Amino acid sequence: MGRELSLFAGTFTTLLAIINPLEVLPVYLQLLAGKNDATHRAVAWKACLYSLLLCLFFLVFGTFILRLFGVPLAMVRVVGGIILMRIGFSLFMPQKSGADFGLSGAGDANIAFVPLAMPLMCGPGAIATIIGMTATIRRSSTELLSFIAIVAAIFATMFVTYLCLANARKLTERIGPMGIDAATRIVGFFVSAIGVGLIFDGVIEALEMHGVISLH
Repeated sequence: MGRELSLFAGTFTTLLAIINPLEVLPVYLQLLAGKNDATHRAVAWKACLYSLLLCLFFLVFGTFILRLFGVPLAMVRVVGGIILMRIGFSLFMPQKSGADFGLSGAGDANIAFVPLAMPLMCGPGAIATIIGMTATIRRSSTELLSFIAIVAAIFATMFVTYLCLANARKLTERIGPMGIDAATRIVGFFVSAIGVGLIFDGVIEALEMHGVISLH
């Protein structure tokens, strides 16, 4: 059970760092400028629901593709780590916030799906994280429990994200632009570290798989 808890914690913290609800808040508030609180909560709920379904789709679809084509899990870790490291580094750079993506006049349902659910919440980083964490699951008697741990982490991440979006105005007032910027840069550091860790594990596993080194 300890391994499953570690997998849950790792997936939850990584996904939450990648999605980074604080970074989504400025775009979210601009797209819903002039809307009442009920509309804000409704769009937040739809966006998180769409993102949840997308994450679950990539979780199942990604696992199926990996096993169907026999893609080495080590390579998945390396590629996922590179993506996460790149995203982490980009978070250190000044970000342009408040872009409306050309959707300022779109319906609430459209806004919830694009750009909130995809690509802001369920983007390349989140997809790479899900598939990368799935790649750590070995065929064993605890494989089902590990899969459930990842699913639970996805649900927990979307719940926290919904709370942030539903209370976007209060959070923005309390934290302020400087606080959001600082939090984003701190998150970038941890995302980069997670990415480097995945790359390192993937390289070690690949070398071991090809008999270059032996850890046993």
